[in-house]
Amino acid sequence: MASLITRLNSGEPDFLQRLHALLAFEATEDEAIERAAAQILASVRTQGDAAVLEATNRFDRMQADSVASLELAQSEMQAALDSLAPERRAALESAAARVRAYHERQKAECGSDGFMYTEADGTRLGQKVTPLDRVGIYVPGGKAAYPSSVLMNAIPAKVAGVKEIIMVVPTPDGVKNPLVLAAAAIAGVDRVFTIGGAQAVGALAYGTDTIPQVDKIVGPGNAYVAAAKRRVFGTVGIDMIAGPSEILVICDGTTPPDWVAMDLFSQAEHDELAQSILLCPDNEYLDAVLQSIARLLPQMPRQDVIRTSLANRGALIKVRDMDEACEIANRIAPEHLEISAENPDVWADKIRHAGAMFLGRFTSESLGDYCAGPNHVLPTSRTARFSSPLGVYDFQKRSSVIYVSEQGAQKLGKVAAELAYGEGLQAHARSAEMRLKDGGEA
Repeated sequence: MASLITRLNSGEPDFLQRLHALLAFEATEDEAIERAAAQILASVRTQGDAAVLEATNRFDRMQADSVASLELAQSEMQAALDSLAPERRAALESAAARVRAYHERQKAECGSDGFMYTEADGTRLGQKVTPLDRVGIYVPGGKAAYPSSVLMNAIPAKVAGVKEIIMVVPTPDGVKNPLVLAAAAIAGVDRVFTIGGAQAVGALAYGTDTIPQVDKIVGPGNAYVAAAKRRVFGTVGIDMIAGPSEILVICDGTTPPDWVAMDLFSQAEHDELAQSILLCPDNEYLDAVLQSIARLLPQMPRQDVIRTSLANRGALIKVRDMDEACEIANRIAPEHLEISAENPDVWADKIRHAGAMFLGRFTSESLGDYCAGPNHVLPTSRTARFSSPLGVYDFQKRSSVIYVSEQGAQKLGKVAAELAYGEGLQAHARSAEMRLKDGGEA
């Protein structure tokens, strides 16, 4: 049973080395994938629609005669929404409402209105915040269908004030997922094209006769999509290059072991590279969770994926106390952090690095994936040390505003000229000096 998941103890001399080895994940760039993505992007850039059409028909086994025929009408998305069972539609609409409410509050609280202040001499300085004009959202298709990702990517863009949202979603063999289309209708997506892969990223980044160029591309995808997003960054913005999903649970031993075992499963079932880790100061509780894992795993439809994930990248870690658990959590900087404990706020105050924190034993990470409200697009692979969840701010940009009065120019001009001469940039200096009342002459 111990082989189900690694057991570690923070008191062991080699603990940090073993933890580092467990966390190690390098998104090694497969040369074949990188080369294929580069070739597809180059074709799309030079051939436009023709390259997009050829790649889509080839990879998704389609028989489309034009890219225009791959665009869905708004009526089709609305029809998909109307076709949902009442309970499923209500759940989707409830989740969308909560996501929208959270991001509207985020917009109000995160400086989205800009600012301006006036100095004594009449100089005005500030910042103007404006939304992006057009955003592209990539939504996985085929075996994977994620309507929740549609909501999490499109709704904050809408709240930010983005004028147009273009969604791309692959439909292998022409099979469309009604829940994804319904989510697009609810989220207010403007246009949907049934294309995917690197060709979709290229079309959004460069624009074609049919598909307009966007300012930023967000949303998850396979290795080809990730490679393409990495290559087009700079031509357009991107959200992030995400790694495998992660959950770290800090538990004081008061939560039912079955609950925690299932929380670990909830990330492990994503794929074999996902990571699920539990930190607890109670060794007997860790034993109980291990027993729960062994008993519940055979009941899981995706048990093979979970088993591989837990065996290769999972861990149950005995820590000295909850303070040390928080220290280790900050070292790990997880995508999802559950603090399943009495008085979770006490421990949350000690956390500096986490994509999202789930506080209290009733706050399962899965609620955040679907309907709690905060965004589920989160930094992975320790990037929570310097990155944030996707939010309204990702769909806005900030422009500095500078209005220098005549009086202000007399003071600032001398400062700027002195520094410019120091850098050897005489035109900079003279530009500032010409606005001085004496023209900068001695």
